[in-house]
This record gives sequence, C-alpha cells and structure tokens, in this order.
Amino acid sequence: ISGYSLVVQARDSGTPPLSSSVTVNVDISDVNDNSPVFTPANYTAVIQENKPVGTSILQLVVTDKDSFHNGPPFTFTILTGNEEEEFTLDPHGVLRSAVIFKHMVATEYVLCVQAKDSGKPQQVSHTYVQVRVIEESIHKPTAIPLEIFIVTMEDDFPGGVIGKIHATDQDVYDVLTYTLKSEQKSLFKVNSHDGKIIALGGLDNGKYILNVSVSDGRFQVPIDVVVHVEQLLQEMLQNTVTIRFENVSPEDFVGLHMHGFRRTLRNAVLSQKQDSLHIISIQPVAGSNQLDMLFAVQMHNSGFYKPAYLIQKLTNARRHLENVIRISAILEKNCSGLDCQEQHCEQSLSIDSHSLMTYSTARISFVCPRFYRNVRCMC
Repeated sequence: ISGYSLVVQARDSGTPPLSSSVTVNVDISDVNDNSPVFTPANYTAVIQENKPVGTSILQLVVTDKDSFHNGPPFTFTILTGNEEEEFTLDPHGVLRSAVIFKHMVATEYVLCVQAKDSGKPQQVSHTYVQVRVIEESIHKPTAIPLEIFIVTMEDDFPGGVIGKIHATDQDVYDVLTYTLKSEQKSLFKVNSHDGKIIALGGLDNGKYILNVSVSDGRFQVPIDVVVHVEQLLQEMLQNTVTIRFENVSPEDFVGLHMHGFRRTLRNAVLSQKQDSLHIISIQPVAGSNQLDMLFAVQMHNSGFYKPAYLIQKLTNARRHLENVIRISAILEKNCSGLDCQEQHCEQSLSIDSHSLMTYSTARISFVCPRFYRNVRCMC
C-alpha cells in the first residue's frame, strides 16, 4: 500500500462539546527490496553463421516490483562467456552479434548476464543465455502465387487488407520478410513480417501486377501477385440473380469452387462469347451454413440480361452446375417467410461499399462489398 489518508477529529470537554477535523496523509516510501526479475528465468537463442555484425539475437525482458525510481532503467552486463567479445548487450537488453560466427569454429556459447536496477542500494539478478550457432540458410523460400479479385462500386474503394502471401522455408530458423517495389507503394503495401497485402483507397478499374519478393536473409524469391479490380455499375444491382449454395464456407467456395463454377456458369448463361459475367458479391446466409452468390450478366452491347431470363437459363442448366457444387436455391426475389404471392413481392438490393469482406486462401483472394436485401409484400 503506497499511502493512507486519515481523518482525525479533536473534541473538547465543554458543554456543548466542540470539535474540529483534519486530514492526515501518510505516504509510504518505497525501499529497494525487490531484485529485477528475468522472464523467462533463462534463455535459449540461435544465430545463423555468416550473419552480419550487429544482428539481433535476443531481447531480454526484465521487470521489478519496486516503484519506478527503484526499478528501471536497468544496467545489463555480460559477466561470463564473452571473453572473446563475440556479443554486445545494449542498454535496452538486446543481445547482438559482435563478430561473424562460424559453425565450424563454435556451435554453442553460454553467457551469464546480470541486470542491476536503479535503486539505492542497487539490487541485481542473473540469467543464463544459451546461444547456438547453426549453419546458414541452404534452402530458398517457396511461395504460392496469389490472385486477388476486388469488386467495388465506382470510385468508392475504401482500401484495406486484400489477401496474404503464403510462403515457407525448409530452414527451420529462417525468418521471412516480404518487400514490395517502391514504385507500387502509392497503391499497395505489404506487411514485411506476415505477408499481408494492403490496398490503399481509390483503386481504379483494371489489372495490377505486383512486384513482391520474400527473403530469408540470404535468398530472395519473387512472388507472382496479380490484382484484378472490377468497379460495379448501379445498373447491375437492378439485374442481379442470387444462387444459394448448401454446406459451403466462403473460403472453401473461393479456394476450391469459384474458378470451376464461374466457367460452368458462363457456359450456362452467356448467349454470346462477348457477354460478360460479373460476380458482384458472396456472403454467408445468417444463421445457416448456406452461401449466397450475387451475379449479373452484361450483354456485349453494354445492356444487362433480365433476371427472369437468367433464371430460366440456370434452371435448365442446374444439373450441370451441381456437378461443381450443390445448389440450394436460385433466387430472383427472396420472399421466403413472407405470406404474399411472388408477383406481389418487391425486392430492393443495397450495397455497402465501405464494408468490405475479404475471403482469403493461399492461392485466391476475393474482396467484395457487403450487400443487403430488403423484401416487402405489396399485396
């Protein structure tokens, strides 16, 4: 307890008795009676041979239960194990290499490190750090090419995470870093630690090829990343059809079925080769394991096929479509649960272009806006 606040009252013996109160604050001064504590108590670390001087090996973590003036900043000292000065330890507790290590010269070092607090008298603690020298990287990283599809309303893309690069390395202790060529950083960014790709706001319609690479510190490998951006037209929303799938997650649909189903769907609904199929959004159905896919078909002369025409085409080709994935329903007007006849059901569709959904797999990522379907009876 760092302090007490007492209210003291004095009362005299007169008639009537009179009294007065005063507040007495008692501060408890901290004595430096706690030693620094290393977490964990002892450390193990590795460094690859041939790493440059100054490579970070380990970050020491130290806490102290005493008050701030009896705790940090801590003073770190390597007491033993560093007779040849192979290591340095900075004031923040970061252990770094001071030489270029060779696996053939030595494979292991054991250091005794002391941490001293700032109190008076100072308290000290010790920890042991085992550093193993391992052979340098012999395997190149491997990365899976990534294709990203972004669907957004015209000139209204808010930006955000659009996918993640999946890379591995057979060298167990390799740390992978990701980089993007500087001339593309005005539109995209790549997180150097985990490979997440971030698109900035305002992407234009078109195809972007990103110059991304992954490095293990010795080898650098290029990664094929292609981004397709499609901007929706308002007219599309008035001519959409929904296909509802059974027992499939958005990620499984994107990663396993989307390419094949898109190809089968094109064959089923396109009247001419010049027609264009637009997948507008995919979205789980709340409270179920179903998935809705919203699409429209544009004629080569820029108009759109009416939903009734597309539904007739889909109904005729349903058996072929279900060779790819099981279909629960084909919806133009989602009147389920409403006690009105279909011709008296009015549906409106709205797109929230600032609420993006990203369904990312190792090879394909699909980014689309959230949609809302409002249905009411007109009878």
